[in-house]
Amino acid sequence: MEIGNKIMELRKKNGLSQEELAEKIGVARQTISKWELGETSPDLNQAKELSKIFNVSLDELTNNDIKDILVEKTSNTEKLAGLILKFLKFMIIFIIVLPLLLIGLRVLFKNIHEHNSGRLMNASIKCTLHDETYGYEFNYYETTGDIKEAGGDGYLANIIDIGKYGDAYRALDVIDNYVKNNGGTCTRTEPQPVKDK
Repeated sequence: MEIGNKIMELRKKNGLSQEELAEKIGVARQTISKWELGETSPDLNQAKELSKIFNVSLDELTNNDIKDILVEKTSNTEKLAGLILKFLKFMIIFIIVLPLLLIGLRVLFKNIHEHNSGRLMNASIKCTLHDETYGYEFNYYETTGDIKEAGGDGYLANIIDIGKYGDAYRALDVIDNYVKNNGGTCTRTEPQPVKDK
């Protein structure tokens, strides 16, 4: 709706004639007629006066409908807030689920590795060197020799650095060879399956 039509609508709504409105603003009746016909428009001061007389805002008088703009901006803001919320929910789920997934995969691969590595076995070695007796024990997987646990006298562990051997078969041979090369003797126990606890 153009400003002229709005002026006519508001004038009639307020029960004013063109003459009465012209008198209140301080213009000729013909000026009001020209505004209503859309031939001319009120200047800023006249528009302010009209908004006071009709008790409406300048935006409403000029049909500058900022409500649509506000509704659109609000709608866009709500959409953006919705997207941000979805993103945050995704991130929270991702932060919680990812570690659980990684733990699950680690357990799964460990179980697969242990299953494919054969039974868990136990073997030990006792050695005498320089009139001292030392012992070392291994829990390892039968097929691969991968050491699951190992422990014993620190002397043997320090001298040959057992930690660098991932294979129990090789570690037992290294201990045996070291002790024999240094004038000692070793005896190994027969490997036995580790019983479930």
